[in-house]
Amino acid sequence: MSKKIATDIILSQVNTNNSQSSRILMNIEDYHQAAKEKLPKMAYDYYRSGADDEITLQENTAAFRRIKLRPRVFVDVSHHSTDSNSCSVSLLNGQTTCSFPVLIAPTAMHRLADDRGELSTARAAVRANTVMILSTLSTTRIEDVAHEHQQALKEYPTSTSQLWFQLYILKDREFTKRLVQRAENAGFRALVLTVDASRFGNREADHRNGFRLPDNMQLENLYDAGLKEAQSDHVSALSDYVAKSLDASLTWSDIKWLRQISRLPIIVKGIMTGEDAQLAVQAGVDGIVVSNHGARQIDTTYTTIEVLPEIVAAVRGMHNKKKVDIYIDGGIRRGTDVLKAIALGADAVLIGRPVLWGLAVGGCQGVVNILEILKREFKLTVMLCGCASLPNSNTPLSIVQIPKSKL
Repeated sequence: MSKKIATDIILSQVNTNNSQSSRILMNIEDYHQAAKEKLPKMAYDYYRSGADDEITLQENTAAFRRIKLRPRVFVDVSHHSTDSNSCSVSLLNGQTTCSFPVLIAPTAMHRLADDRGELSTARAAVRANTVMILSTLSTTRIEDVAHEHQQALKEYPTSTSQLWFQLYILKDREFTKRLVQRAENAGFRALVLTVDASRFGNREADHRNGFRLPDNMQLENLYDAGLKEAQSDHVSALSDYVAKSLDASLTWSDIKWLRQISRLPIIVKGIMTGEDAQLAVQAGVDGIVVSNHGARQIDTTYTTIEVLPEIVAAVRGMHNKKKVDIYIDGGIRRGTDVLKAIALGADAVLIGRPVLWGLAVGGCQGVVNILEILKREFKLTVMLCGCASLPNSNTPLSIVQIPKSKL
């Protein structure tokens, strides 16, 4: 980390001015509480909430806490203090390199948190040397995000940051095809296909708040697909639009269609069973995201970290000619969570809400701070657990203990 970035982070820690308090923001939860104070209730609830009774939303985080670490001692881990690349990861069979195994998950409507929205997040991804996955439901155009990312790369030429594009396949296949082509032409390096959203889940907080985008914002990438009607005061207008537009008839054969219109690697997001993971691999995907959509689709599902071992075993047991990456999102709030996921077989984790909290509090710098906090915590955990290198399938380390089910 450069002296300039380090200075920026230190100076930005004393922030979030309000009439009652000023705090030093040391961890993800500090940023969460600061963002809660700063964001309008409608925007905060949209970002924070989950489906139905939000049981899975709470469990996504709680499940990580139930997993215990088993640190090893008297291992030489000194190089982690001197080598800035000691925790870097290579993804998509060497096509992507990140400074540590944390990627920015696709989340919608960043301009609700920061006026520059996705532009700020893209710049932060470059500074933190990681991947940003842009949501189809972004409040900034694909091309504008790509331009900002390219400009930031010129300012930070050692960064290997990339943009990936999260895709919903719409009933209008020609429009979907144009979306994919726009992303590919703009320099995005992978497609992340969401497979668990034939409809939006029952998010009661949005209905209670009458959620709608402010007049000065729109879902830029979908506007010419008939989204104008979803910009109304009707609380369910967006859900109605999604219900009419998303293709609920999709099957694994549609991966072949996507292959025909794009040369980009395909990652499927929303896998929660070993059976579906194997079907995804058979369909020829390049990666899998173990995800329950941030607990926003179905309540009382398993948490992602609970099903990760099953999915890893299913995929690795297939002995594929090419390595299929396995990622995980949902509930990751500490560096210890990142190591637990890696030790259980994930290649990297995706974080969503923490990025939004950083964005709301400090724009681009806030997102950089969030990523640096996780990186610092992760590297410390790696060292204290006695990991000379990151756990992987070639160098298994039994540093985690999963609790037995109480059922």
